[in-house]
Amino acid sequence: MRRKILLCGALLAVALVAGCKDKDEVSGPPGGQPVAAIAPPQGSAWTDVVGETEEGGYRIGNPDAPVKLVEYASLSCPHCAEFSKEGATSLRDNYVKSGRVSWEFRPFLLFPTDAAVTVLARCQGPGPFFAMVDQLYAEQESWMGRIRAMPEAQSQAIFALPPQQGMPKAVAAMGLEPFFRMRGMPEAKIASCLADQKALDRLAQIRERGSTEFNVQGTPTFFINGDKTEAQAWEGLEGELKGALGG
Repeated sequence: MRRKILLCGALLAVALVAGCKDKDEVSGPPGGQPVAAIAPPQGSAWTDVVGETEEGGYRIGNPDAPVKLVEYASLSCPHCAEFSKEGATSLRDNYVKSGRVSWEFRPFLLFPTDAAVTVLARCQGPGPFFAMVDQLYAEQESWMGRIRAMPEAQSQAIFALPPQQGMPKAVAAMGLEPFFRMRGMPEAKIASCLADQKALDRLAQIRERGSTEFNVQGTPTFFINGDKTEAQAWEGLEGELKGALGG
């Protein structure tokens, strides 16, 4: 586990300059017949239906939606933050809310900062997760900026520590304790979440499977009904969603 996190650490400087993704050339998903909106359970909305999948991701929307979007993403990735700012609201309001599309977020640890932030974002379960991710992305430049501004030797020392020691120091260095406290996580809860080895192991398993089974090499990487797409930005992904929905 520690070796995997240290490997991410070694890639930090390169990843921040080069971006988050090295995409393969793949074909988009085939189009189909127009898909009509699907009514949610009485008294609720599909955007209120959030749960964990067998693969370990958190999914929002109709579990039986005819179009299933899977996103592999890093919370520290600037391209992922850009996608969130450009497309998350439209994706929820125009596609997930209709019951035609479900959206699953699978964390893909890419930067050394990812482990601590992702453990905390997932610690309260699926319910608040998507809203919290939006807010983390909206403030990403601030908390990642604190890491970039640190002397290199200091940041390397933090991420060289075993996860149980290094993650609390990373959260403190990023100045994220107030962010999570304001969202219902007192100091004791934050400490408990960061000490949860099972949660960290689960993140490593999701990343390993994404890399080996689904050929995920960077973030964001999207799949529509199991097919890897070429899209990185919302404009391209929305076009592929429309194609999968039949126009």
